[in-house]
Amino acid sequence: MNAAVVHDFKSSPRYCTFAEPVSAEGEVIVSVSAAGLHQIVKALASGAHYGSSGDLPQIPGVDGVGRLEDGTRVYFGASHSPFGSFAERCVTSRKFCVPIPDALDDATVAAMMNPAMSSWGALKARAQLQPGEIVLILGATGVAGRLAVQVARRLGAGRVVGAGRNPEALEELLQLGAHSVIHLVDDPEALATSLRQEWSKYPVNVVLDYVWGKPAEVVLGAMTQKGLQHEAARIRYVEVGSMAGQNISLDGATLRSSGLELIGSGFGSLSVQKILQLVGEFLQEAAKRPFKMKVVTAPLREVEAQWSFAGKGARLVFQP
Repeated sequence: MNAAVVHDFKSSPRYCTFAEPVSAEGEVIVSVSAAGLHQIVKALASGAHYGSSGDLPQIPGVDGVGRLEDGTRVYFGASHSPFGSFAERCVTSRKFCVPIPDALDDATVAAMMNPAMSSWGALKARAQLQPGEIVLILGATGVAGRLAVQVARRLGAGRVVGAGRNPEALEELLQLGAHSVIHLVDDPEALATSLRQEWSKYPVNVVLDYVWGKPAEVVLGAMTQKGLQHEAARIRYVEVGSMAGQNISLDGATLRSSGLELIGSGFGSLSVQKILQLVGEFLQEAAKRPFKMKVVTAPLREVEAQWSFAGKGARLVFQP
């Protein structure tokens, strides 16, 4: 079959032939119709992600849309090395296949599910967001962040604050449902002041962080409260990405002087059963009322040329 193939962790995948997948007990073969180029796909293909098996050669792609042998159209994921979704066919566990409502098209589902689940799963299962609570989204101007604004509103957040670096994209967040925006300026003191001004009026209950690194340090530092008489409110800080850096420096006083609960959301933090439940819930919600998202499609044979795609606010989907 034809597929995108990673031959080494320093080069882009190449479009070439690869062995056909063979299903074992409990597995199915999916004829792939669409697969999204997500950040995790690139990280795994470079060997940098914690989930990388290190096996080469391999086919990239963590999820996709396709049809089973009986014609059922499904969203699928969790294939095993060396088979990924950037191919004409993929093998996966039968339980990792979720039927897609007729109202949703293949490319949209392939583009949307991975970034959307980073907020749907994080807010519902990890932060356990309650109606009326205030959510700060750090890194809200990317594809996942823009969806996160919409997801937070859909799940009943009383106020959503989007923080990011792109001024033009920040203005777009207001059209997507954000109540206010904060520019992630390079000056730590200026950023901390903006955060404290926002929090003095609207205390944050949940932080959804796509960037980590230095911006996270400033946000966490801004939570530190001086004095011994205050009563700290509970803040669930959920780390879902690390676009600005893999590590942070955290002052112990931040933990002692605030109601901070520092957690993460990603593969491994939720059970397979819970993830599948959340996937099904999100697909039904998207079918009832679509989420706004920009999708760009390309034939899989262009994978090497399109691997560095960086469309503003859009997600690239490959179609075999």
